[in-house]
Amino acid sequence: MTATAGFDIAKEFHWLTVIDGRARLLLNHRVDNDSAAITEALGELHVIEAEHGPITVGLDVVGGISGLLTAMMLAEDFDCVHVPGLAVNRARRGTRGGENKSDPRDARVIAEQVLLRDGLRRIELPDEATVELRLLVGHRTHVVRDITAQINRMRDLLTAIHPGLDRVVEPRLKASVLLLTRYVTPAEIRQAGPARITSYLTRRGVRQTTAQALALAAVTSARSQTLAVVGERRTGQMIRDFADELLRLRGKLKVLEDEIDQLVSVHPDGALILSLPGMGAALTAEFLAAVGSIYRFNSGDALAAACGLAPVLSQSGKVRYSRGATGGDEALKRVFYQSAFCAIKHDPASRTYYDRKRTEGKRHHQALISLARRRVNVLYAILRDRRPYQARPPLHLVA
Repeated sequence: MTATAGFDIAKEFHWLTVIDGRARLLLNHRVDNDSAAITEALGELHVIEAEHGPITVGLDVVGGISGLLTAMMLAEDFDCVHVPGLAVNRARRGTRGGENKSDPRDARVIAEQVLLRDGLRRIELPDEATVELRLLVGHRTHVVRDITAQINRMRDLLTAIHPGLDRVVEPRLKASVLLLTRYVTPAEIRQAGPARITSYLTRRGVRQTTAQALALAAVTSARSQTLAVVGERRTGQMIRDFADELLRLRGKLKVLEDEIDQLVSVHPDGALILSLPGMGAALTAEFLAAVGSIYRFNSGDALAAACGLAPVLSQSGKVRYSRGATGGDEALKRVFYQSAFCAIKHDPASRTYYDRKRTEGKRHHQALISLARRRVNVLYAILRDRRPYQARPPLHLVA
């Protein structure tokens, strides 16, 4: 006999359901998300194992709020698999009263999916380096979003009181942000003049030529606008505050990227992935954080399917065709798309492949997707064979 278990994961408590090989209920109750309650639940699972044999446990959430439960189950040598939330919802809606959602119903559906489905991804305890990379990559993503939001808010305010200066500055460059920490309104820029603004920027580390050009452009813009907009003083102060915060966020981003670079440089797969043109430290870290171990996938095609880069077969009756995937891991898909975009600028082989797809009639986006799909197999082979990327010589150079 066999038994399977399903945990419906939540923040405060989880719901545990265990069924036997005939889908008969063996256990069904709440498990608080703390060490004592989880230990008690694992003891109950061991008792069921003594009668029914090894139990496979399904979880609908991996990481995050399921971290303690997952770690404790793996420490007790339970076989854990991931049942995606989409699969749980679809399977529940296919049963009687499927629109009625509850934790016990979802936990039972998870246990039934484990019983019925082969090929569910096994959950393994990640190593310390992978966990650190995931945390840093996630934190970096939030910091980058904050930077973008700060820039958008700052430009919106600047356009309202001094649109000419908005056309002069580029908030993604440090020199422009330094200017906005001190000089914003037309009146204060005219009063300071090019020499004082240049001196201020050079004291803050901006190159002399850059400072002079930016100061002159700012003063020219200020002289062309003589009218003071209502609310100009308060808006200018808010822009200066946003610029100061932007400098702080960029400093934090620099620290995070230095830490990510260090972790990637010592990771066993880091140098291999970096050998592929277009894969910088940031994209390498995102790939490692999303994938963990490449051995989760038995082929490059399986990795491509996980990324949402493999064609999807649609067949109904006599109709049979392939279409682009709409699912997959968005983070992984972005890694390969971004790396393909970088590779066509710096890697002749990638550029040749991209140009060939363009001559075949594909649009820019389609050609990049094709290149990204091809790079999935290349990267998988690099990690499988433990050999860095080596560009093939052009055919006319091969003897």
